[in-house]
Amino acid sequence: MHASFDRPMNPQLQSGQVLLIVILVMVVALTVGLSVAARSITNVRIANEEESSERAFAAAEAGLERALVSNAATTGSLSNSALFETTLSTLSGQEFLLQGGTPIPQDDGVDLWLSTYPSYSNPWSGNITIYWGVSGDVCNASATTNTMPALMVSLITGTSAFPRITYYAFEPCNARAGNNFEVIPTNGGTITGKTFLYRRTIAVSSGIVARIVPLYAPAVIGVRGCDGANNNCNALPTQGTLIQSVGTSDTTKRKIVSFRGYPKVPSELFPYNLFSPK
Repeated sequence: MHASFDRPMNPQLQSGQVLLIVILVMVVALTVGLSVAARSITNVRIANEEESSERAFAAAEAGLERALVSNAATTGSLSNSALFETTLSTLSGQEFLLQGGTPIPQDDGVDLWLSTYPSYSNPWSGNITIYWGVSGDVCNASATTNTMPALMVSLITGTSAFPRITYYAFEPCNARAGNNFEVIPTNGGTITGKTFLYRRTIAVSSGIVARIVPLYAPAVIGVRGCDGANNNCNALPTQGTLIQSVGTSDTTKRKIVSFRGYPKVPSELFPYNLFSPK
């Protein structure tokens, strides 16, 4: 018979295994702890950034309201230490975006002043090129999916005592050619850094005001006081005041841009129901 005996484990080997297990547990615990800590730090940072953004936006709104009341550039701070700074500038020159670049609603109108408000004096003469349409606009006859605007322009010239009205209608969408508007090809340009797909030049003699109305879809509209080749340029009259308010909280900045134009000309002067394209 052969007797067998269990050999006792080497104490050094046993302690080494225990140490390895302890190290593995510590590594896992440290990894989980670092992950939780990193996520907590990220959440705190995001919450602080959101709070700073809200404070900066509130400061920008406060600066805008103060500038609208005082009609002057202002600086100041709120109780939460957020700062605001506003600047005012007149919208005029050879080229600009109507309403400060905000989209003109469909079937609404924006007035392009060609004389001095409110006296209607100093009528303007020259060539006006109107720009509209952006890449990605959808052109079809459906009112629900179409995003490509046509334009209707009502131009008042002469004098306030003896005004004359001329109507224009411009259509870049061939699918709507049945409306008998003037078809405009893709041949746009850039106004103050914004690129447009379409343009149309109108010759103006003793202009008082022009109302430009997007049809079928809203539109951002740019104008230039030049002909289509950018020759014979003249500065256009002042259109109103562009107000920019910047709010700052910590390192976060928020900006609000508002346009305060002149009161719109009464719609009775633009009888849309009698509209017939030129």
